[in-house]
Amino acid sequence: MRLSLSPPLRPATLAAADTLAIVAFAAAGIVSHTGAVSLRAVAEDVVPLLAGWFAAAALTRLYRARTVRALLLTWAVGIPAGVAVRAAALGRLDEPRQLAFLATTLVLTLAFVASARLVLSAATRAPA
Repeated sequence: MRLSLSPPLRPATLAAADTLAIVAFAAAGIVSHTGAVSLRAVAEDVVPLLAGWFAAAALTRLYRARTVRALLLTWAVGIPAGVAVRAAALGRLDEPRQLAFLATTLVLTLAFVASARLVLSAATRAPA
């Protein structure tokens, strides 16, 4: 079975998988730091990350190109953009711990998005 980070699925399906992966990452982080997910925490963490992701996806044409290169460019541009927007909105641009948050977010969002896409790829290739 050959798995792919860009399975041949509709763009909306890939976008939904990416969204769920980023939301899952953020929810895991929120729960690990606060013990529960709140609407405020979602607004502070998820919204900027998704905004950065989808702005970058539009620039890289991620959901039309369907290449690993477009995926990695979207991740490399979109996640730092989202983290920067989040830090600015929270008044934390000058805090050194934002670099740790960026590094953690980069590593884990890539792991979450890649995992979601690999699961989709496996599911679409599974025999009926």
